[in-house]
Amino acid sequence: MGRDVLERHELETFLTLAEELHFGRTAARLRVTTGRISHVVKKLERRVGAPLFARTSRVVQLTPIGRQLATDLAPLVAGIDDAVRRAVEAGRGVTGRLRVAFLGEWTAPTLLKAVALFSQRHPECQVEVREVQLFNSRQSLLDGSVDVLMAAYPFDGMACGPALLEERRLLAVAAGHPLAREESVRLETLGDHPVVQYPAVTSAEFKRDRTPEHTPSGRPVPKGPAGNTFSEMLTLVAMGRGVLPVGEHTRRYYPRPDVAYVPIRDAPPIRRGLIWRESNATARVHEFVRAATDANAA
Repeated sequence: MGRDVLERHELETFLTLAEELHFGRTAARLRVTTGRISHVVKKLERRVGAPLFARTSRVVQLTPIGRQLATDLAPLVAGIDDAVRRAVEAGRGVTGRLRVAFLGEWTAPTLLKAVALFSQRHPECQVEVREVQLFNSRQSLLDGSVDVLMAAYPFDGMACGPALLEERRLLAVAAGHPLAREESVRLETLGDHPVVQYPAVTSAEFKRDRTPEHTPSGRPVPKGPAGNTFSEMLTLVAMGRGVLPVGEHTRRYYPRPDVAYVPIRDAPPIRRGLIWRESNATARVHEFVRAATDANAA
């Protein structure tokens, strides 16, 4: 094919046209003429040796070869952009804006200790704090509206820092449930009662850890209804629709007369810490993780 390396303007032109499928809109976005767009596309097609777009006077469509090329190139270009952005930010130092979030009220104090130390170390970086819910925590990281999230491990497909919180597991049951009178229960008990489920969008690995499909002996765990928020899940428990394994902090932050919390004596502890998208591992993110680790070391 001759020279195989595409120049930046060629990549940008091809991918923008593949997205817009309109020469006029593509030219407007790139602030060039439609003739320039057509010239670059024809040049690429000569190098590939096949049409990348099927075009008429009214319609522009990707050919199968063009569609495959766009699919292959898009993540590579995004990766290059992320790498350059991280390098620029590292060169400028820790400035700009960092958006952090917490999932669960009991994680907020730990997060705020990190914010205080980070702000002391990097006063030129503005920190915004918000709360997310079970149904939008992952999406907030994926769409970039949140840079760092304080949440429970495990969290599929994300980078994570050292655990900042650790707590034993309890079983939330309705106040009138027979298990409410027990001093403690075992994980095997989950096989005898429906377990309230987390939202479908919740991390699959997290759900396997928190609401397993089988007991330690291999018995299936009956699935109860799902809730969209943690409060909604506890309400399902109070209604007698199922039981729910939770962390010990739940008893303090969600005291309810209609829900009892019973220790699970053979369950491993729940660990919580900072989570972020690997492609968004900026200098700000790394410095915030370091501040959080230092602030909560005591």
